[in-house]
Amino acid sequence: MPGIRVKEQSSGKQGARNSMIQDNIKTVKERMKRACDISGRNPEDVRLIAVSKTKPVSMLQEAYDCGCRDFGENKVQELVEKYEQMPKDIRWHMIGHLQRNKVKYIVDKVYMIHSVDSVRLAEEISREAVKKNVTVSVLAEVNVAGEESKFGTSPDEAVSLVEEIAKLPNIVVKGLMTIAPYVDDPEENRLYFAKLKQIYVDIIHKNIDNVCMEELSMGMTGDYQTAIEEGATYIRVGTGIFGERQYTSV
Repeated sequence: MPGIRVKEQSSGKQGARNSMIQDNIKTVKERMKRACDISGRNPEDVRLIAVSKTKPVSMLQEAYDCGCRDFGENKVQELVEKYEQMPKDIRWHMIGHLQRNKVKYIVDKVYMIHSVDSVRLAEEISREAVKKNVTVSVLAEVNVAGEESKFGTSPDEAVSLVEEIAKLPNIVVKGLMTIAPYVDDPEENRLYFAKLKQIYVDIIHKNIDNVCMEELSMGMTGDYQTAIEEGATYIRVGTGIFGERQYTSV
């Protein structure tokens, strides 16, 4: 019957995709361990965020079944929709630019917001967190490379941003995040990762109240091994797990 044949084809494709995701996660974790070995770090100190933007829930479920529990989304609506459909032990990370008028939709759903780039955004997160009686963990986003196309505070203003955020109720600064330039050679980004680590260390030495500098979110599919060698505690990998993003036209 035609219906049975379609089902078999679909099942075959699903199995192949599941195998691809499983193999990709295995490869990423092997490379993570190698980078930790090179830099003398404990692999348990580096966590993998599966960047699932534009990917269907079925693919996220496959990654979940392979052991992934940290997922990163760029858009609020997509995060909320997937939050409702996926297992509740997932740690959701908001890694994209966050508009103040959308903060209210995610403050009680995210494990961490990586992209806090202004005091005004932090104030809105704090207000909504107070309303919903939650404490939100955030990372201050630093535009280390100074790219005009990227969000984030400048390296010179990073410390003052953290100091201002730390004064707000129901919000705690857990570290820093950066998005390095897209380059063919990951070595070109090493200086940016090293610079963020230095800012991170400088902030630790200031002993700012309500600041618990534990996390460095840096490194993506093309350069996460270099980022790990320079101290990343979170790496954000999308293409390296799920394959190239596919956009369909309506």
